[in-house]
Amino acid sequence: MSLLPPRVTRDPLRLVLVLIGAVTVLTGASQLVAPGPILDLLSADSTVVSRHLFATVGMFMIVIGGLLIQGLVDPAPPPYLLWWTGLQKFGAFVLVGVGVLRDVFGPIALLVAFFDLATALLCWLLGRRLASGSGHPLTMGAGR
Repeated sequence: MSLLPPRVTRDPLRLVLVLIGAVTVLTGASQLVAPGPILDLLSADSTVVSRHLFATVGMFMIVIGGLLIQGLVDPAPPPYLLWWTGLQKFGAFVLVGVGVLRDVFGPIALLVAFFDLATALLCWLLGRRLASGSGHPLTMGAGR
């Protein structure tokens, strides 16, 4: 028995993105409640200001991850949900990468950056599929 509806569990792309949404919520929550240790893990300066801003980013991660989960559980998620989520993830990839180049974050942060890039690409793929009218790759456009 799954907590997720079959439309999610039978669609590998949708399922992976729901799981990524859950990871985004969990990591965002950890940033929100414990920004200092996570900044330390990323080899970043941990000041009162940086911890506060990092916690703020965590709050936005919770919102985006929750939105992604709720939208993908819906029978007919709007394609723009995936476009905007993908744009946020691509933006995170760019900004974390720039942070590494500027020595704001240590090289380990590149793992986060490339995870966000992969998520952006998956969002783009599913958004494209939804926009074309094919809710599932096996239905050949026969509906959802």
